[in-house]
Amino acid sequence: MIWTKLSIDTSCAAVDLISAFLDELGVEGVMVEDHVPLTEEELKTMFVDIPLISGEDDGTAVVSCFVDDSFDIETLKAEIASELDRLEAFIPVGAKQITITKTEDDSTWQDNWKQYFKPFRLEDNIVILPVWEEYEDIRENDIVVSIESVLAFGTGTHETTKLCIGQLRKYLREGASVFDVGCGSGILSIISVYLGAGYVCGMDIDEIAVRASHENAAANGFQEDRINFTCGNLLDGAEHIPDQKYDIVVANILADVIIPLSGVIRPFLAEDGVFITSGILDVKEEEVKNALIQNGFEILDVVPMNDWVSIVAK
Repeated sequence: MIWTKLSIDTSCAAVDLISAFLDELGVEGVMVEDHVPLTEEELKTMFVDIPLISGEDDGTAVVSCFVDDSFDIETLKAEIASELDRLEAFIPVGAKQITITKTEDDSTWQDNWKQYFKPFRLEDNIVILPVWEEYEDIRENDIVVSIESVLAFGTGTHETTKLCIGQLRKYLREGASVFDVGCGSGILSIISVYLGAGYVCGMDIDEIAVRASHENAAANGFQEDRINFTCGNLLDGAEHIPDQKYDIVVANILADVIIPLSGVIRPFLAEDGVFITSGILDVKEEEVKNALIQNGFEILDVVPMNDWVSIVAK
């Protein structure tokens, strides 16, 4: 889709008021760019798998929004300019410059992100390799995971992904079936095939994630009879959910999703199947374990890594 982007050069002090004003106009979401450093507490609660780039906090900010052709752009620009003039009587509003640009396509942002995504060694013998990059340190017996698309979340560097891979190495047997719930870009699904899974089904609530996962699986030469992806949400009983039992269900999501998921996942587990979970902050560990136990699971394994934990249940 073609979008129009409005960028407002302003101050950090005015960001919240401008955002609220855009919301009143019917703009569904804004993007804020500033140089205010994240606190330690904020960093602990974030999934970050691309290095953060920071600059000197100079008090300036840019508030941007993307609108479709249902908006009259010149009218919207005039309304924003008028609101900035009004706010200036009360708080600093910065330069007040409003820039209008047309996006070429809502998928082209991925080309901008590619400059930050470089090859890296995820574990001793797992290399994540974007197809547009070269990597000389390929060793004998390395598993090289080719990445074609970064349209969806997940490049593999985050602790939660590493925890899941460690648990897959421990519990995945040759020929096992795997259900990857919340597959993102398909990293865990693809690695499961490399580790010997006979069949992997990945699922995500986001159609773009499913498309990215298909592209990444194809980049590794895997056909749909070995690995496939579907769009669905187990928590709302969506259609197109695979009617199959799996030896392993892996969910690298968040504690607040895993807790209700523990109440609906059992029909997808084969007898003696294991449920591998991650994306759980250590402060949520007991809450997740209690939910699993209340839903008839036995806790098999808990592995921490920094502020995150992975819980395996049966």
